[in-house]
Amino acid sequence: MRRWLALALLAAASPSPAAPPAPAPAPAAARGETVERVVLLMRHGVRPSTKFPATPAGTTAQAWPAWSTPAGDLTPHGAAAIGRLGAYDRALWVRQGLLPASGCAPAAISARASGASRAIRTGRAFLAALTPGCAVPLDHPASEDEDATFHPADAGLAIDGDTARAAALRQAPAGGIAAEAVANADAFRVLEHVTGCCPGKACGRGASACTAADRVSHLVAVPGDKPDLKGALSFASTAGQTILLQYLEAMPMAQVGWGRASAADIRTMLRFHPIKFRYETRPPYVAQRLAAPLARRIVDALAGRSGRITLLFGHDTNLAALGGFYDLHWTMADYPRDDIAPGGALGFELVRGADGARYVRAFSQAQTMAQVRALTPLTRGVAPHRAAVAIPGCPARCPLASFVALTEARLRQPVAR
Repeated sequence: MRRWLALALLAAASPSPAAPPAPAPAPAAARGETVERVVLLMRHGVRPSTKFPATPAGTTAQAWPAWSTPAGDLTPHGAAAIGRLGAYDRALWVRQGLLPASGCAPAAISARASGASRAIRTGRAFLAALTPGCAVPLDHPASEDEDATFHPADAGLAIDGDTARAAALRQAPAGGIAAEAVANADAFRVLEHVTGCCPGKACGRGASACTAADRVSHLVAVPGDKPDLKGALSFASTAGQTILLQYLEAMPMAQVGWGRASAADIRTMLRFHPIKFRYETRPPYVAQRLAAPLARRIVDALAGRSGRITLLFGHDTNLAALGGFYDLHWTMADYPRDDIAPGGALGFELVRGADGARYVRAFSQAQTMAQVRALTPLTRGVAPHRAAVAIPGCPARCPLASFVALTEARLRQPVAR
């Protein structure tokens, strides 16, 4: 660990070759600062649900609308939206001096994707727009089972299921997980209206109205893996996310949520998505294990052992785990707090200030729902949402040495059982 810190300090000291969101900030150079390196961890773009049907038969009044793309894969519309982000970030990074205005600079970029097809295709779509006409290698494992970076649990990472569940339950408010349903009763009412039913109730002819209170949510310990949230909260997360993806895919509004969901309804139902992550992925014991490989890659990249731009294409679980690891909190565009937009990203920049001091700062970036649905071209005037993210335990101008030390402390931090 001491050698890692020494290398990081040496590299940092050497110069390197629901309202509309606020516009993206001006490039750092405009404030007398220089961005020397950037790391971007991005969720894949728009896809159908990972299985068909999205929820079991009988949990919705009507069958889920069909998709032309295979379950869980990046759609052509999703790839086009990712391309808009790639073109925007290219213009930004050219202004910041991280990329040349013309020609190819393959050594400037390091890119790696999860072994899942949707992440690989997201990476290719982003790179095609980021470096048009240039062949930038995209590394990725052969499968998720061989992916120790983005899918460490599938690759043999040791997680004690009972310890993980106990850590997750410590995240619950007074009243336990049941209190989450009470606090989000208004969102459940919207969900019940859109789906025509709630989990655990048959939606047959003449069935009486059903309510979320009819099914309890609970957390299950999974041997060797993170805990699994079951019941109404889990159903609500999956259903809300599926309806969001229909909207982003630009399906006709008559198909989005069976014609019963507005954009405002979708934002309301999305509150369930970060609740699921709070119990399954963000608890310290779980996040410490799932995010460790990514945290090490981020520190290595900021310390100069990667390209000036390091791109990591993964999943919402990866961003949630990293958020839990560093206790980061964000609001991406018009999504709920701590939710993760398709194509949304967490970024880390190594910045040299006007005084010559170098420090790390974090940010989130995401397109609005309307921008993805309409495939809006992104420019400085019509930008994706970009906002600073505080790094708890580190000053606002967080020296690289402090960020490395914070990361090391989190990696070796004992977790109460």
